[in-house]
Amino acid sequence: MTDHALLLVNLGSPASTSVADVRRYLNQFLMDPYVIDLPWPVRRLLVSLILIKRPEQSAHAYASIWWDEGSPLVVLTRRLQAAMHAHWPHGPVEVAMRYGQPALPEVLKRLAAQGVRKVTLAPLYPQFADSTVTTVIELATQTIAQNRLPLEMRVLQPFYDQPSYIDALVASARPYLQDDYDHLLLSFHGLPERHLKKLDPTGNHCFQSADCCQQACANVRAVCYRSQCLASAAAFAKAMGIADGKWSASFQSRLGRAKWIEPYTETRLDELAKAGVKRLLVMCPAFVADCIETLEEIGDRGREQFIEAGGEELVLVPCLNDHPQWARTLARLCEEG
Repeated sequence: MTDHALLLVNLGSPASTSVADVRRYLNQFLMDPYVIDLPWPVRRLLVSLILIKRPEQSAHAYASIWWDEGSPLVVLTRRLQAAMHAHWPHGPVEVAMRYGQPALPEVLKRLAAQGVRKVTLAPLYPQFADSTVTTVIELATQTIAQNRLPLEMRVLQPFYDQPSYIDALVASARPYLQDDYDHLLLSFHGLPERHLKKLDPTGNHCFQSADCCQQACANVRAVCYRSQCLASAAAFAKAMGIADGKWSASFQSRLGRAKWIEPYTETRLDELAKAGVKRLLVMCPAFVADCIETLEEIGDRGREQFIEAGGEELVLVPCLNDHPQWARTLARLCEEG
């Protein structure tokens, strides 16, 4: 059987580290209404202002982590694709990006032209957010409908609490946690608070108390990104046998002046250093492939900040990338739907 494709979808990357390519990528990314959820005229004005200086700054950051083969995120997603072939006998395994290349609409059209009639769409995000999962599903659905593609689509659901995903995290991180360390920080990508509040089915959930997200009911947790991140962190710490007090969770990558979910990673780095933490490990479980947010934001700038605040060593634990157990796990999750 070769007509059932597996389509791995990640965020994307600029085509190169040139300012022009970075500007083009940022414009596509930031103009997504699921990313900046403001009316189009306001969004266009805001993004235009961001694009005055941000592309040059981001181009420098990308250049500092770019590999000979290209963008780390794209290269690592391609490596995962290669590892998945052995675990997906139903048809081709393809890669698409929500922003940049290979573009999701073009990959779907090519699969249909090749005779594929069923696609399992796998957004490579363990936790749910409109700005990651929903935008991928929406674009894929629109592409199929508008182009009348004869494709039946299944979607991999967020897997933040699946035991097999937690086990894969443990397997990939264990070599880095065997040595002595003072603290483990699990740093997730942040989101503006309003992204969570507008999805809250109860109208009174997010941020009402310090432990609100950890005690969220099922229908709230299904759409609460912060709750899902904290659940992933707690499940990993439990599976790894890490004592309370020796780990914590935080949120990185803030943009703009809006209130984002807390605690902030940059704040925690200072707090941990000042509390006497000398050797800090940092994991980024919202990402399944290392990228600018892990390699540059944490591995370079975060390390520099931590040491300047009094720490001695920050070790960035790699993402799942193409770890063999992760490839097997992802295939199983996709089989189960």
